[in-house]
Amino acid sequence: MTKKSKLFITLTLIISWLYAGIIYLAGVKWNTVPAVIAAVGYMYIPAIITIIVQKVIFKEPVMETLGVSFKLNRWFLVAWLLPPLLAFATIGISVLLPGVEFSPEMTGLIERFKQVLPPEQVSLMEESLKENPSRILLMALVQGLIAGISVNALAAFGEELGWRGLLFKETRAMGFWKSSAIIGAVWGIWHWPLIIQGHNYPEHPVAGVLMMVIFCILLSPIFNMVREKSGSVVAAAVVHGSLNGTAGIALMLVRGGSDLLVGLTGLAGFIVLGVVNAIIYLGSRHVRKLPANSLSEE
Repeated sequence: MTKKSKLFITLTLIISWLYAGIIYLAGVKWNTVPAVIAAVGYMYIPAIITIIVQKVIFKEPVMETLGVSFKLNRWFLVAWLLPPLLAFATIGISVLLPGVEFSPEMTGLIERFKQVLPPEQVSLMEESLKENPSRILLMALVQGLIAGISVNALAAFGEELGWRGLLFKETRAMGFWKSSAIIGAVWGIWHWPLIIQGHNYPEHPVAGVLMMVIFCILLSPIFNMVREKSGSVVAAAVVHGSLNGTAGIALMLVRGGSDLLVGLTGLAGFIVLGVVNAIIYLGSRHVRKLPANSLSEE
């Protein structure tokens, strides 16, 4: 790894973890408005460190060098639509697992929200679902996709400028899979202070720290592929934003199972992501024979 990438990783982890410690000491609870605001701030730390390292310390340009481009191509569409497909595929895998059932009436979703929302909000959800569950699902999909290319992508850019911007550029010469593994591992470890406070794995925060690393390592080749093929870190922010906006769909139609089993961040999601990685590996000679420069130039 390069000196620049090591410096970026070190500063990002230190500053992020200190920030997370402040959130914890301030008594911020997850699934609240202050937690959402705090999480968005956390997401922008990699971008801030990227600018400091790239521009201030190494005196190099940020926009051109790190692939900040708004030139649209078909990979932006792939970035936008792939995450909900992953979510629906995860539902199919989830119902094959022990103790998990298909729940078109979304009773499983209600059970999960009872653990984190006030009773009055849960009651409102129950009334809405009784009227038209399919309408709720469609609304979740549409809203998630809209957020994925707008507010979510904007927030995700704070991370992606670091992961698929600076770190991607600095590890690219190592080859696609090694680069993806390194970025994924750092990305997962970066989440640790939030995971241990109940984010993503509220039922199993301790086991969740390992699960998050596995999740990010499995997700990283997909994001790296979008980044490479699109030629833009903005497309990586779109796939990240769309994932954040639609991942919850994977939990809406299943009942049973723990946060370690169901959902994109559970075992079911790992299986889906593993299959996608296998497809990338077996179906693309561009990935398997990645030169130090590009997947897309062949």
